[in-house]
Amino acid sequence: MDTRIEAVFAWIVRRRAPILAIYALLLAAAIALALRIPSDAGIAGLVVPSDPDYVATRAFQRIFQERPVVLLLLEADDAWSPEVLRDTQALETALRAIPGVVPYSALDVYRRTHPGFAPTESGAADFRRFATGTMFFRRQGLVGEGFQGLAVSLDADTPARRDALLDRIDEAIGRVPHGAVRAVRRVGAPYVEAWIERASREASVRWFPVFGVFVVALVLFLYRSVRTLVAILATLGTAVALGVAVAHPLGFSFTVVSALVPLTVMVTTLANLVYLQSRFVDQPEGVDVEAHRLFALRNKLLPVTASTLAAVLGFAALAVSPIRPIREMGLWTAAGLALSWVTVFTLFPALQRAVRTPTGRAVAVRSRWFDRVAAAIPVGTWRLRVPLVAGTLALATAGLVALTGISGRLPPMKVGVDALDYVDPSLPIHRDMRFYLERVGGTNVARVWVTTPPGAVTDPDVLRGLDAFASAVERRPEVTSVVGPTTFLRMRRYLATGQDALPTDPAAFAALAGDVEQLLLAEPELRAFVDTASLSDAQLTVVFRGSEEKDFQTLAAELRTDWDRATDAVPALRGVQMRVVGESLLQAKVGASLVPTLAESFALTAALIFLVFLLVFRSAAARLMAMIPSVFAILVTFLGMRLTGTPLNLATILIATTVLGTTENDQIHFFHHLNEGEGPAGLDGALRHALRVSGRAIFFATLINAAGFLGLSFSSFPPLRQFGVITAAAFLLAMVADFTALPAALWLTRRERPREAAGGQETTRR
Repeated sequence: MDTRIEAVFAWIVRRRAPILAIYALLLAAAIALALRIPSDAGIAGLVVPSDPDYVATRAFQRIFQERPVVLLLLEADDAWSPEVLRDTQALETALRAIPGVVPYSALDVYRRTHPGFAPTESGAADFRRFATGTMFFRRQGLVGEGFQGLAVSLDADTPARRDALLDRIDEAIGRVPHGAVRAVRRVGAPYVEAWIERASREASVRWFPVFGVFVVALVLFLYRSVRTLVAILATLGTAVALGVAVAHPLGFSFTVVSALVPLTVMVTTLANLVYLQSRFVDQPEGVDVEAHRLFALRNKLLPVTASTLAAVLGFAALAVSPIRPIREMGLWTAAGLALSWVTVFTLFPALQRAVRTPTGRAVAVRSRWFDRVAAAIPVGTWRLRVPLVAGTLALATAGLVALTGISGRLPPMKVGVDALDYVDPSLPIHRDMRFYLERVGGTNVARVWVTTPPGAVTDPDVLRGLDAFASAVERRPEVTSVVGPTTFLRMRRYLATGQDALPTDPAAFAALAGDVEQLLLAEPELRAFVDTASLSDAQLTVVFRGSEEKDFQTLAAELRTDWDRATDAVPALRGVQMRVVGESLLQAKVGASLVPTLAESFALTAALIFLVFLLVFRSAAARLMAMIPSVFAILVTFLGMRLTGTPLNLATILIATTVLGTTENDQIHFFHHLNEGEGPAGLDGALRHALRVSGRAIFFATLINAAGFLGLSFSSFPPLRQFGVITAAAFLLAMVADFTALPAALWLTRRERPREAAGGQETTRR
């Protein structure tokens, strides 16, 4: 079998010229495909399209287009002064000149109903009485303590169009003088999502140069050869390009976590190349370099294949997630890692031979310092075997408790999916959102979709029922505002009588609501709440406080209760269908799915990797102990997250799968060479052989992984920054466990002692 494997590699080396030509063509095609991958980095694209709530929300949006809306808050010491009102009026005029932008304000409503208004002292006083005489404007964030507000609707159906309109709005804010206005605060999901998309796109651009410098420095330091550097960089670049390009035929998009795909493929491929090259440079005396090349490839085929297979299965396990970017990221990474394995065992041997990379006999490899450390590990871990294993178990247990909590005493780790959680707190957009939350209230929006028989939505009794429902919802303490079809009737009544409550008497209400269909023709804003095509669909917009899944579920239950009461009070609502839809619902589902995604994907990943271990290791104890470093690192990482207040989010939820799927690489190589070194010297000799052959590669592969993910610390996107720093720390923890807890556990289970501890005799059993 070994002869056949070496014959295959010999064939690859002989056919290096056509192989290099084929990869050159594949590289060009991969770059072209990668440039054609679409981007969908918004929070709105987190749920898989087959989800029932996603289907219902998209059906709702086909009737009622959810146009992006931003709020501009003109902050001032005296928000009611004539100077501030003039500044507000000037900005509103500038915004109306932008195609696709429709501003709306309390001042605009007052000016339309009071044509002679001028921002004088008396005019400002009259406007203040009008705007504060009802809670409507305050609930909408159009007036408040220390600010005047402008609600700005954007005619944007794509992220590019949205970003272009936001840029025009920013330009208008910059042009209009603000003498009495202290600041113009920008609030709303469009600003947050635009920043998230930009930050997630820039993540790769920020860390790639840093990681590139590290790769060059590490290869030159370790192998001291420019030719080796060329072979590794060419293979690495090709593997990453192919790994990214595979998303195009698979139909995937760039999302908020897509930066992890090229990073994972890159660090895993580079680690495998280091394993191969480290075995290649270890050329014994008297062995021909070509014969040794084939031996090194054959010797590393099993551990590299097993570790890559385990990583592929581990990331593919993310397919169980209902969160679309996480599911796609898992399958995308799995496909990329599979392609990288092919590249490592075909392109790299061809490049090794083509550029004639030297072995350690031609160029000395820097290893003496590591050899001295490795020589001390067997005896040191035997002496400290009990405290090392006990300490590992204690820390791992603490990490498990930190993650899951203790019933009735310690809650589980916080799950964060609110878009604002993804924005750097030091940025103005974050401060502006906090200003709004403190002065006005919630920013999450629930859409209540009402469907009546054809033509019945404008029936006065139906409208009376909808108004009773809206009034009940608005009394909820967590609800900031409710806007629906009857809001415009309330405003018209307020303008006429100074009262914003509609009559409850059916006859009086019918008289007031009798011309709703004419209002639909005259008021374009009303058409956003009633479907004029069928007159059978209406919507109410409910703005509420709270960002967690339980907050939305509580609101949904309360909406159902209020709807049932309104139906009992107004018989016309019987037979009318009410559904809660909208982007906030989908976002809440994402938050609810994060912990199950962590648990299910981690369990499936562990099971699949253990299955790979069954095929690689003969010893049952070895199969279990091989997972000690990875599980220890993951659980201690969660302990660190708990202590530092780092939440689980779309990126950090992937830490467990990423660490387990990546660090098992080290354990497979370690145990492969441990079994290879078994002999008369027992565990002591096996450990020394494994540490000599694979220890140095494990050390540098871990540095590669840690440095690669640590490069994400340069990202301005908090979830990726957190993921990078925490994952890098987990890799280092796993390496520490590789060289401490793992040998200590082996000493305990095999009940042997090293030769030095036995007085220079052969390894003995106690």
